[in-house]
Amino acid sequence: MSTGFFFRWRWSKHPSARLTAAAVKLLSLLLLMLATPVQAQDFTYTTNSGTITITKYTGPGGDVTIPNTINGLPVTGIGGYFITPNLFFSAFRGSTLSSVIIPENVTSIVPLAFFGCTRLAVITVAARNPAYSSVEGVLFTTNQSTIIQCPEGKAGGYTIPKTVTIIGTNAFSACEALTSIAIPDTVAIIGAGAFNHCAGLTAITMPNSVTSIGHLAFASCYNLTGLVFLGNPPRLDSGVLFDGLDSWNDVTVYHLPGIPGWGSTFAGRPTALWSLPNPMILTTGPSFGLQSNQLGFTISWATNISVVVEATAHLTHPAWAPVATNTLTGGASCFSDPAWSKYPARFYRLRSP
Repeated sequence: MSTGFFFRWRWSKHPSARLTAAAVKLLSLLLLMLATPVQAQDFTYTTNSGTITITKYTGPGGDVTIPNTINGLPVTGIGGYFITPNLFFSAFRGSTLSSVIIPENVTSIVPLAFFGCTRLAVITVAARNPAYSSVEGVLFTTNQSTIIQCPEGKAGGYTIPKTVTIIGTNAFSACEALTSIAIPDTVAIIGAGAFNHCAGLTAITMPNSVTSIGHLAFASCYNLTGLVFLGNPPRLDSGVLFDGLDSWNDVTVYHLPGIPGWGSTFAGRPTALWSLPNPMILTTGPSFGLQSNQLGFTISWATNISVVVEATAHLTHPAWAPVATNTLTGGASCFSDPAWSKYPARFYRLRSP
């Protein structure tokens, strides 16, 4: 059965839900412009302006290499999904692919192109590809700042490289064999559906760099019990922890003592204080830096524990001396040093009494 572009429309009496005449005309025009899929080798594809877009894999499975050319024309795209409301079906859905090699000609891969490929463990990109790269079998943008897709067959733990600033839409969706994920403090944005259906994850730590989490980012993570935030509460889209069964994941959201902005719930789940193994100087919040001509910061650790702040003017041959003892009421305490201006530089460290 050939694949193509399908559109399902359900008529609604609500005025905002009706197609305008212009929209109908535009949709009709788009459908007429779409090329008819053609079958060749193990792929269904379309031709547009002298280039090939692969729309479906039809081969026996195993290792598959996306060709540079088909019938003498360059392969530049992987796509050909059909759309129904809120659903995208992939070009390789349900195949037994175990690995994919993407050549340098392919510069366009639609979202969820490999969705449903549960045996796919490795995606490899040609070194000279101008749009994409791969690290440990995971698909990235060429500068490795954005994760496009982790293949669903990847198992065990995975450490995201420090080059990453964005975990893209559905990047880890349905990676059910992943048991742990380490997110570096370079990541700022977690896209919609980023960890949707990652049933193997039980706990995730969010670095203080994360500022935004997208729609359904952790939906249907059925075994996720702890979500730990090391910074301020990020901006949320809807249903971040929704499990798809008209209820919410059984998750407790943990945060560090002394971080402002946290309430009793977050994303529909209860919050609790997170105790670190050692005291920590928080580098965020209103107490960090110069305040009223005094240098200060917040100490975070555990409730009603005392912490000694030590200081030195030199790190080459340090002579650490105690300058204050703070009791962490509620798990945090603010420290300020009125003598900081007497030194060209001053360094601080924490220890328990």
